[in-house]
Amino acid sequence: MKILFIGDIVGKPGRKAIKLLLPAIQAEHGIDVTIANAENAAGGNGLTKEVAQEIYQLNVDFLTMGNHVWDQRSIMTYMDEEERLIRPANYPLGAPGKGAAVIRTQGRKVGVLNLSGRIFLKELDDPFPSAIRWITELKKQTEIIIVDFHAEATSEKVALGWFLDGKVSAVLGTHTHVQTADARILDQGTAYISDVGMTGPRDSVLGVKKELAIKKFVTQLPVRFEVAGGAVQLNGVVIDVDEDTGKARSVQAVQTFTDADV
Repeated sequence: MKILFIGDIVGKPGRKAIKLLLPAIQAEHGIDVTIANAENAAGGNGLTKEVAQEIYQLNVDFLTMGNHVWDQRSIMTYMDEEERLIRPANYPLGAPGKGAAVIRTQGRKVGVLNLSGRIFLKELDDPFPSAIRWITELKKQTEIIIVDFHAEATSEKVALGWFLDGKVSAVLGTHTHVQTADARILDQGTAYISDVGMTGPRDSVLGVKKELAIKKFVTQLPVRFEVAGGAVQLNGVVIDVDEDTGKARSVQAVQTFTDADV
């Protein structure tokens, strides 16, 4: 099975990137399932029902979230309604939505688990025991499990990768918006990358207008960030998974972009 995971979609430019660049990637790699992190998809902050539905119509099967999950308050009701959307599973009990789900496609099942790191982010429940608890439940339905670990610290991401090696098909880092060069198969058959990257405006600072980000660094004054425009990029990883064992056969980072303003 070929699974494509798309890095953090940022605002309207990110959705444009999906529309323009995704079909060719899916065709080239023979993708069976497409998953994307959408926690910045609505104006760079959070997600709305309308934006989620737009992304689904662009042939994305499933969405994960992160620390900006509640930036758009309307998402709280939608989280409980939409089966194709999850938020970090280590939020305390009582949070809207769910942290894991199973995608059913072409007679096959793929488990997806979303977790949030705790270093430099909100101190949610410990993602390590949370991962084991949710993986145990998902294993009752499928051996194929993809983990989106939305975390800031590379050390925390690498540690979770090794912790879950052999237990899941892939541990994929999101949140920092810069694709890392460490995509690999770990010893026990789990695909890993520290950060999948960002899907959105290429000439930006993590999706933000570069002049605004620079101003904040230079002046240390409050600056209202805005999503950049111009050329767009799509970052992702393609994982080839053995359907019987759930082990990853290969993992390939994908980075494509437009040359001009779209």
